[in-house]
This record gives sequence, structure tokens and C-alpha cells, in this order.
Amino acid sequence: MKEYLLVALALLGVLIIGGLSLVVPRLRRRPQPPLPETEVDTRAEEDLAGPPVEAPEAELTTGVVVEAPPVEAPPVEVPEPTAGRLVRLRSRLSRSQNAFGKGLLGLLSRDRLDEDTWEEIEDSLITADVGVDSTREIVDRLRERTRVLGTRTTDELRTLLAAELVNALDPSMDRSLRTAPKEGVPAVVLVVGVNGAGKTTTCGKIARVLVADGRSVLLGAADTFRAAAADQLETWGGRVGAETVRGPEAADPASVAFDAVKRGIDTGVDTVLIDTAGRLQNKIGLMDELGKVKRVVEKHGPIDETLLILDATTGQNGLEQARVFTEAVNVTGVVLTKLDGTAKGGIVIAVQRKLGIPVKLVGLGEGKDDLAPFDPAQFVDALLGTEPLARDA
Repeated sequence: MKEYLLVALALLGVLIIGGLSLVVPRLRRRPQPPLPETEVDTRAEEDLAGPPVEAPEAELTTGVVVEAPPVEAPPVEVPEPTAGRLVRLRSRLSRSQNAFGKGLLGLLSRDRLDEDTWEEIEDSLITADVGVDSTREIVDRLRERTRVLGTRTTDELRTLLAAELVNALDPSMDRSLRTAPKEGVPAVVLVVGVNGAGKTTTCGKIARVLVADGRSVLLGAADTFRAAAADQLETWGGRVGAETVRGPEAADPASVAFDAVKRGIDTGVDTVLIDTAGRLQNKIGLMDELGKVKRVVEKHGPIDETLLILDATTGQNGLEQARVFTEAVNVTGVVLTKLDGTAKGGIVIAVQRKLGIPVKLVGLGEGKDDLAPFDPAQFVDALLGTEPLARDA
């Protein structure tokens, strides 16, 4: 029995060993699936190279990147000469001042010029910002001449009134702008004024006036406290081909003004026009700084003109502005702006009487060439709103 059992176990062992010998070789010969070489390689390259970058279209075709054409500078403008400009702009002044002229003429043409009428005439002049002292002087002279001459017609009374107003404006004052170079050094014009008077814009218009009258101009942007001031001035200058010297924002205004004059000397221009920061007349520190600008610029030579920009709509407040600025920088002339709006033209008389400073230019609109040399007779003619008045009236 034992022998049969041993034989059976031996046969079973042989069968198991034989089966394994048949299966194992087949397993070894089974082919391995191919590695996804393309995918692996591609992913590796993408990981190393990062996101794909598209080449410019120009590089794909010609290999050259085409640049945009340069922007052409605007053409330089040539303003018309200023002679007769006030006459051309007369209608703008007469529209706003006609009531003043007609009101006075209406009072003077009454059948009886009694005390009440003369008081009304005084009130009209004072309301027009002529000033109390100037008004009394004008009315006293007008009363005397009317009594002596016995005039009654509207034309005669208008002639008398016009003559008194022109006389109050003192036509003997020198209203020319000193802008001619001397001994190889350009004339220097300093432009000052309070905040909000339209100073930088008016400075740009003054440059156009000078160019229109044949001067070559260089602008100095010494208003370094207002970020847009230098850009604004540079735009104005570029229109008439005038160079602008500027400094970084918040730079020392005196340094910029000094550099502007030096540049003007080097380039041989006729006139250097310096725009300063707007100031409140009651700020002592700011006025002292303006005095510093003047002193530093005068290291090159004396300043030829200091023009004060006054907003005509400020009325009698303009007198205090003019007085303080005159003490700080010796103002030589006034530029009266915004006379075409709600301004009262009598302020011209008040400024000159109080300060002895001539009005040299007047602004009669928002246009770029609406700044005109001041002429007393033409101005009075526009105030009265009638036909032009002879200069010898």
C-alpha cells in the first residue's frame, strides 16, 4: 500500500513540474507593450520650454518688424499782426458794456440836469468800478464843462463824456511793450498774477502777440507747482514755434527762470517770457518767493517788463492785488482779461489812477488771438457803444 502511495505522489510531482516548464517560458516570451515615447518626450519638452510663444507676423514673413510711421508735428501758426485788433474785437466789448454807455448818455440827455441826476451819474460810474475818487473828478469836470458850454444834444454830451473818460485813462501813459533785445541779450518779460486769473493761458496769448508783431520768443515755465502748467505753456509755444524751458515738477521756480533766460541768450531770441506760479496777494511767503525769482533772473540783467494779469470781473479787489504785486516785483503794466463777460470796464480807470500803472493789453474773449493792445480812445468808444471817437476829442 505504501508503495502505491509513493508512486502516486511521484507521478503528481512530475505532472506539476512539467506544467510549470510549459507555462513559464511562454510568460517570458510575451512581448511588452511599447512605451509611449512620443507623448513622454513631448510632455518633457513642453515642461522645459514653457508655454508656446507665437512669433510676430512680420517675422514669419519677412523677418523684419514694421514700425508705425512717426507722428508729424502740427504746423506752426502765424498770428495776424496786432495793429487794429482792438477795433476788430470792439463788438465783444460793446455788447457787455452797452448798458453802461447808454445809461450814462440817457442821464446826461435829460431836459434838466439837477442834483439828483448828477448823483445818478455818479452812481453809474461807481457801479462800473471806476472808483469813488475817479468818479468825483470825472463828474465835477463834466458838470463844469456842461454848464459853461451849455451843451444839450446827445452828440455834444457824448463827446464831453468820452473826452472825460479818455482823460481819466491818461492817454499819455506809455503802453508799449518793451520786448526788443539789447546788446545781444533778449528782453525779459515776467508774468505774474493771482490764482484763477487765467495767467498761464494769457501768458501763451502774450507769446502770440509778440510773435504776431515780429518778435522771436522763448518761454520759461517757472510755474512748477501746478503739474499741468508747463504742459499747457509748452502747447501754446509749440503753436507759434516758440521753445519752452521747463524743469521737473516742484523744481525751484527761480532756477527754471534763470535757465530760461540763459537759454534765450544762447539761442539769440528777442524776448524771454517767464510764466510764474499763481499767488494769493495776502500770502507773504509766496510773494517773497516771487521777489526771489526777480532777483535771480536779474543776474543776467534787468527785467524789461513785469506784467500783472488781472481778471476784470474781480472789480475793486483787483486794486489790492495790483498794489501788493507792485510792492513785490515792481509791476510795469497790467493785462486785463475777461472784459467781454460780466466785467465792469471802469476798473481800467481805477487801476491806473490808484497805482499809476498803465493797462497795456486787454482780453476780449476765449479765442487764441483775443488779446489786444490797449488804446484808451477805442476802449471808451466801445464802452459808449457808438461810432468811433476821434483821438483828439
